[in-house]
Amino acid sequence: MEIKVLQKILEANEAIARENARLFKDKGVFVINIMSSPGAGKTSFILRTLEKLKNDFKVAVIEGDIASKVDAEKIREQGAPAVQINTGGACHLDANMIKNALNLLNLDDIDLLIIENVGNLVCPAEFNLGEDLKLMILSTPEGDDKPLKYPQMFTLCSVLVLNKIDLLNQTNFNVQKVRESATKLNANLQIFEVSCTTGQGINTWVTWLKNKFLVTR
Repeated sequence: MEIKVLQKILEANEAIARENARLFKDKGVFVINIMSSPGAGKTSFILRTLEKLKNDFKVAVIEGDIASKVDAEKIREQGAPAVQINTGGACHLDANMIKNALNLLNLDDIDLLIIENVGNLVCPAEFNLGEDLKLMILSTPEGDDKPLKYPQMFTLCSVLVLNKIDLLNQTNFNVQKVRESATKLNANLQIFEVSCTTGQGINTWVTWLKNKFLVTR
């Protein structure tokens, strides 16, 4: 794709993202955009987060996938409203997709909106959606070299979740190495170590999220 064409696409996306952000602010909805490579555990992480928040906050989810509605069905089984976006081959969500999906949600009845982006460590970082918080998940089986290979994602995100920490002994993943390389790219990065299988670290993450949400309200 030519650079000029890409710039126009990103500029158009930014304009719609600003509209989304104004709407979220007017409605008092805090929005998280969750990104990762496929299989890192985005949906499992959202389900664990919903378990902890469902008695205190009204949470809805927008699920982004190239195809299928499997993840949205899992979210609805937890009792949360969920909208599925199938991108039909596109490797990321964009602000206009989110704008259209919002027509299917009642923002007056939502405190927190979680957006699960398409599994990809490149394109999703370039497209703002109007969110308050960008979060990426890196799982231990993926390897500890991702900050070096995908620096933009680590630079733009506010939160890094190291998932599948229960598998640490079965991999050569070096947590300290990731922490050092990621914080070199982004000194303000908040890092959480969790296991969506055992629940390790989830309370720490949710406590931080609650405080962040309350501060911004």
